Amino acid sequence: MEFSDYIRILRRNWLVAVTLVVVGIAAAAAYTATRVPTYESSSTVFVSTQGGSTTAELQQGSSFTQARINTYVGLVDTPAVLAPVIEDLGLPESAYALAGKVAASAELNSTLITISVTDTDPILAADVANAVAESLSIAVPRLEPEAADGSSPVRLTRVRDAQPASKASSPNVSLNLLLGGLAGLVLGVAVGVIRTRLDSRVRTSREAELITDAPGIGAIAYDEKAKERPLIVHVDPSSPRTESFRALRTNLQFLDMGGRASFVITSSIPAEGKSTTTINLAVALADAGKRVALIDTDLRKPKVAEYLGIEGSAGLTDVLIGRANIADVMLPWGGRSLWVLPAGKVPPNPSELLGSEQMNALLATLESQFDVLLCDAPPLLPVTDAAILARATSGAIMIVCAGRTTRHQLALATEALSTVDAKLAGFVMSMVPTRGPDSYHTSYGYGYGYGYGYGVEADGSKSKGRKSGRRGKNTKREGASSHEKADSRSRRESRERRGRS
Repeated sequence: MEFSDYIRILRRNWLVAVTLVVVGIAAAAAYTATRVPTYESSSTVFVSTQGGSTTAELQQGSSFTQARINTYVGLVDTPAVLAPVIEDLGLPESAYALAGKVAASAELNSTLITISVTDTDPILAADVANAVAESLSIAVPRLEPEAADGSSPVRLTRVRDAQPASKASSPNVSLNLLLGGLAGLVLGVAVGVIRTRLDSRVRTSREAELITDAPGIGAIAYDEKAKERPLIVHVDPSSPRTESFRALRTNLQFLDMGGRASFVITSSIPAEGKSTTTINLAVALADAGKRVALIDTDLRKPKVAEYLGIEGSAGLTDVLIGRANIADVMLPWGGRSLWVLPAGKVPPNPSELLGSEQMNALLATLESQFDVLLCDAPPLLPVTDAAILARATSGAIMIVCAGRTTRHQLALATEALSTVDAKLAGFVMSMVPTRGPDSYHTSYGYGYGYGYGYGVEADGSKSKGRKSGRRGKNTKREGASSHEKADSRSRRESRERRGRS
């Protein structure tokens, strides 16, 4: 995992991390509150040799004391040194118990011994430290071999007396709270990593690429009003979501499909936004001057006619069974170079119809007459319709709902296409969140910061510079009006064709 992945995990699980940090600090505070304050006092002893008047003798004595200094440090917590201290101060504890409060140390190449004593009473800690230093000064000369004149070659002198501490040395409140917070943060990151590993949902384009081994050709941001205005490219051409469909249109045109441009748009499971993506992409392609044929090949739960507001009782099913000609049921829509073939009535055998020779011939005919052919197909996992259609087209485009589709589902859908030797041209991430670590702007690098565009004046001229909010409302009303006119014209033309037939 990269460093950016950990940052994304923290952003995704920030609430858990903050909770655990608070819990860690609270636990450290509770632990600190239950500890009895202790105080530390230190006394320093200087070790030297007696005798010696020349420089060589002094140097030899210094080397001797440095060599023996660790031995003297080890004597500090022995009964030979602590027993006299207990007797002099009248302490109610044994030498073994007192040794747990006493510590001694000496720096490298130094003849100074520092004796530290820790106790809940600061005055007693200082008294014990001084008493231990005094006892060590007496015990060491007595234990060292005597010189020829009967004197000890070593002398210990107390050079710094211990003083009662003004504040407790333990517990260290700030350190404990810091350690508690760090422990909570580490635990929070660990929980976030575990949750991420256990989370099987596909959230980013990179995850989908690893599973499908296909390129990501677009990302559609989540819109809470998508159900109210599914044809966003038509009703609000200046919205950021419309720009995402235009970006998808551009990427689609750069796909190398061997000179063909017929696509089956499907998904792993239902409700991933495939129908709205198909329709908006078709409108965006038509706006770019392409001749586009949109076919509703979902013969189980057709949605195209409902979204476009056209008559859908006659359509693809009637053509495949020979009940109608393609010219009678394929309708122009929206005043664009877009023709729509609804699904028609739901047949009892949709898979057989979609895999028939009539369907293959129809696709070949439409592909030769139009620049782009888009087929809105059912999901891959519940039924095999999309896989059957994908073989007869240049490839399939998989819609992947961010945060909803699981890795297992996407892998099975990809396998369903490869099983029938159908090509997966690419995938489109839909319903990408607009906030958070996996947001549309963060994960995909898309963003639209402009707030000005073109509006239509009463005289039909374009004006520039209106605020986006007001312009958006005007555009929506104008788009809805043109939408109604186009639908009315499409229905009228359809009735006229059926009347002539």
